[in-house]
Amino acid sequence: MSEATVADTRRLNSKPQDLTDAYGPPSNFLEIDVFDPQTIGVGRNRFTTYEVRMKTNLPIFKLKESCVRRRYSDFEWLKNELERDSKIVVPPLPGKALKRQLPFRGDEGIFEESFIEERRSGLEQFINRIAGHPLAQNERCLHMFLQDESIDRNYIPGKVRQ
Repeated sequence: MSEATVADTRRLNSKPQDLTDAYGPPSNFLEIDVFDPQTIGVGRNRFTTYEVRMKTNLPIFKLKESCVRRRYSDFEWLKNELERDSKIVVPPLPGKALKRQLPFRGDEGIFEESFIEERRSGLEQFINRIAGHPLAQNERCLHMFLQDESIDRNYIPGKVRQ
């Protein structure tokens, strides 16, 4: 019989932390905020857009800061592209709220402030979960969604090269 191996439990030697380490920028970060919802248009042509702001120091992204406006349908496009072309499990989007879109409601439906805030929060969770995934960070559609002013729906899917 061979001897049982014991795991090495010695503490790693680390250098003492100085002020620039403690208060300097983190080694890798990716921050995405979805904010400032704006409802545009009237009647059946009415929709809400959200500002999507990204800050990062990850080398895979060509821009270190970007700010774009996106509609719910743009988030749906991103989800569909990732499900079609990548090997990651894509989290769900906040619901479509079909009942809120019915005519002759006594309230504002999908344009009610509480609903818009709930959706904004759900979209922010969605995009942060996606963008935090290392495989998704290589997808061209994610880069286009976060950094390009408009989305080219005729783009050629693929990976981003560093």
